Amino acid sequence: MPERPSGRNETEEERLDRNLGELLQELRVALPGVQVLFAFLLAVPFQQHFTAISEFDKKAYFATLLLTALSAALLIAPSAYHRLTFRYQQRHRLVFIANRLAIAGLATLALAMTCAIMLVTNVLFGTVATTVVTTLLVLVMFVVLWAVLPLRRRLKYRDEGLPLLGPPRDG
Repeated sequence: MPERPSGRNETEEERLDRNLGELLQELRVALPGVQVLFAFLLAVPFQQHFTAISEFDKKAYFATLLLTALSAALLIAPSAYHRLTFRYQQRHRLVFIANRLAIAGLATLALAMTCAIMLVTNVLFGTVATTVVTTLLVLVMFVVLWAVLPLRRRLKYRDEGLPLLGPPRDG
């Protein structure tokens, strides 16, 4: 499959290096948020009143904790992948896989943050209606900002005849 030109005067290796650098910068933005959320969640059960929360809140907390851990694992995975495949000339494969891992990590982070908002809303207000409405609004916000807007742009590019970058050539 022919590759989409970058609009830059660069070699394939330079483009891959730039793509990897951009991806790493994006991960540097997302990771501190995941780390702060995860650290906060790890401390919560040791708070004095944690045992007094409802069964629903305990399950919501646990789901949030697991989603945050999964998000951290997915967002950190590109670094581990790079370290373990270093010097094997697998940059194209690395960029392809790291991109997929980052997208999955961001989706999981959106779910974790939505669950955290749901948990806090339920603890603060305790009403089903407030919790459901707030949770849905937050989820819609993430879906629109992190999925709908970029996918609309991607589809517009496709409709204009710009080919998408194909899968890695190295298998």
